[in-house]
Amino acid sequence: MFLRSDHELHFAGGASARSFGRMEAPARAPTLGERLQLRFPHFELAPDLGAQIGSREWWRGAATCAALLATGWMFAPGIGQPIRAAVPAALEGRDWEEARAQAFGARALGATSGMRMAATPGVRPLADTPERPRIELTASLGNGSGLAGVLKRSGVGADDAARAVALIDSRVGSGDLNPGTRLDITLGRRASKSEPRPLERLAFRARFDLALELGRGEAGLALKSIPIAIDRTPLRIQGRVGSSLYRAARAAGAPAKAVEAYIKSLSTRVPMGRIGSQDRFDLIIERQRAETGEVELGKLLYAGLDQGKRSVQLLRWDEDGKSRWFDPKGIGERRGGMTMPVSGRLTSNFGVRVHPLLHFRRMHKGLDIAAPSGTPIRAAADGVVARAGRAGGYGNFVKLNHNGGLATGYGHMSRIAVRAGQRVQQGAVIGYVGSTGISTGPHLHYELWKNGAAVNPRSVSLASVQQLTGADLRRFRSIYAQLMAVPTGAAKAD
Repeated sequence: MFLRSDHELHFAGGASARSFGRMEAPARAPTLGERLQLRFPHFELAPDLGAQIGSREWWRGAATCAALLATGWMFAPGIGQPIRAAVPAALEGRDWEEARAQAFGARALGATSGMRMAATPGVRPLADTPERPRIELTASLGNGSGLAGVLKRSGVGADDAARAVALIDSRVGSGDLNPGTRLDITLGRRASKSEPRPLERLAFRARFDLALELGRGEAGLALKSIPIAIDRTPLRIQGRVGSSLYRAARAAGAPAKAVEAYIKSLSTRVPMGRIGSQDRFDLIIERQRAETGEVELGKLLYAGLDQGKRSVQLLRWDEDGKSRWFDPKGIGERRGGMTMPVSGRLTSNFGVRVHPLLHFRRMHKGLDIAAPSGTPIRAAADGVVARAGRAGGYGNFVKLNHNGGLATGYGHMSRIAVRAGQRVQQGAVIGYVGSTGISTGPHLHYELWKNGAAVNPRSVSLASVQQLTGADLRRFRSIYAQLMAVPTGAAKAD
């Protein structure tokens, strides 16, 4: 802080106002030295002898120095004349030991600074080394090692170890403790060294949401349960795929096992080669956060992929010990080889029959499935359109070539929705039910060839699609809505 001068602080009122500030100190008479300094401002009693050599000031300074030396010589006792003074007596015995222990000296010259202290009359020799009144230590459960064995190896007596195990078994079961569980053990004072120390305290984390503590009271060991509050809000991670889906998800905070499960679930719906760098991934993972700060991540709950025009959303559904993935409508993944191309009523099987219009026996090389006109016809499996157009008695006809030497044919369509050379996926619409060609009504004539020979389409395993219904579907949709409300918790900026 700076104080304003007395002339800067005034009351309002013009020149007649008195100044307001600190009280002035009373005037003091100057001393002789101050008067001489004012009288001779350039005079120096001891000038610098290294400057202006040979000048009047230099000679005056040299004379002053010589006078001071002469004065000192006059008051000196003389050369060889010792100055008499009292000399303390040399230390001996205990006094010397105490002074030596407290003195500082160079270790290189044999000093023992701080290495020992002389004994006092209060020091009494001990017959045995005293024990610490309490011992605090930690131990960990190993694979295959029981709790009782760990306590005994830590110095706990057999009786106390058995009592501790019995108390813990009554709450959680000592055999259910995870390997690596840390035990904080406190051992008390014992009457003699031939006896084990008593167990005073045992504390450990029995479960993620429970801590147990054993303490010794007047009645012996007693168990105390300490519940730990857990926040089970899932962890949601989103980000851009970039150059690598796996590395991007790991960099965003997803654990390795969750990323592997995510890629495996997506591969059932989207070929990995069709995932672009601008696509965005969305993972929701089980997470438990204890009030003590620990965090545990569990299994993957939701797998999403946004590709702009197309998005994939899969929700984990556990049933009968198995985990399956369903879309938001409760439809699971397709299993098996092929699907039925149309939903309808089977009116004619594969084999020899009497033709309904020609009225003679001939080989029927496919299946007839009756359905309303205009019903979508879907590809039984992934393939390439080998033919699309009119084909005699088949009417409007489409043939698809598949892997493994298989091919399928679809006849009597009212309208064709694909062209030759086009690649289609399983379930894609390739046409619509009609009654073109030699037909008695709207139906689909479905054929299957293997290496060019017609085979019964029912001999090939058909793909099955699991669909949740009823209470399972309602619970599934409730879980889906809850997960979609989870905010992003570990996304990193692109």
